[in-house]
Amino acid sequence: MELRQLQYALQIAIDKNFSRAAEKLHIAQPSLSQQLSKLEKELGVLLFQRTTNSVEVTHAGSLFVEKAQSILDMVEQLKREMEDISQMRKGKLVVGSLPITGAHVLPLVLPVFQSRYPEIEIVLMEETSANLEHLTGIGQVDISLLSLPLADDSLTYETVIEEQIVLALPPQHPLTRSGSGQPIDISALRSEPFIALKKGQGFRQITLELCQTAGGFTPNIVFESSNIETVQSLVAAGMGIAFVPNMVSRGGWSELTPAYRPLATHPTRTLVIAYRKGRYLSKAVEAFMHTFREVMERQE
Repeated sequence: MELRQLQYALQIAIDKNFSRAAEKLHIAQPSLSQQLSKLEKELGVLLFQRTTNSVEVTHAGSLFVEKAQSILDMVEQLKREMEDISQMRKGKLVVGSLPITGAHVLPLVLPVFQSRYPEIEIVLMEETSANLEHLTGIGQVDISLLSLPLADDSLTYETVIEEQIVLALPPQHPLTRSGSGQPIDISALRSEPFIALKKGQGFRQITLELCQTAGGFTPNIVFESSNIETVQSLVAAGMGIAFVPNMVSRGGWSELTPAYRPLATHPTRTLVIAYRKGRYLSKAVEAFMHTFREVMERQE
């Protein structure tokens, strides 16, 4: 059994398609099929059930893929430890990020990091919170920029940013014009239609918890989106209200710009850099985390 065969099986399990897997592995499809058949013959089990239109992982295949992922991750960590020991400067760092949050903070951090460590390659992985937690937990992502709370118990984290959460309102909403900018009590929003991010997005959970703990109600969500910018546009168009992180609140550059009001409880969200518990943190990871904290401290 060879490490490359583990990689082949893992990619087939991810794509469930030999052609796509072969393309991503940069090998010919017949070679991929041949290597898999060789592996299955050696193991004495069928890892994948092939039909004309699909490739399904068998029970034995699921167990194999799970162990293969762990082995490949251990090999990658061993390589990084050896690179650090030999004081090699070259390396690769896979960073996961929420798309909109990353768009606001990574342009501040990445140029500084690149100027200090020009030979370290950064690969960005933009996904939903749920997907990023999963990818970080299985080792396909080194570290991820996420917001608390984390659902995956296999992850630990370091706090990097604490920011205010504000209420986005349609410009003509009565709450926009009343109170001279005084903070709004969340309980007063009980009967309002809410616009929220879709399930799997960390900030959606924050919205639900704010309404339940600070307001004593479950929000009436009338529209959902996977993009916080779309959420704000729908609010500005009068379709409902929303909680948004202060970082992504708009500065009036668009005609579809909501009005923003502070909330009485002054809620915040906590952004963290998350990684798997017990995972070896390479010098590249530690350097990135140090640079991130340093740059964010300058912004305060």
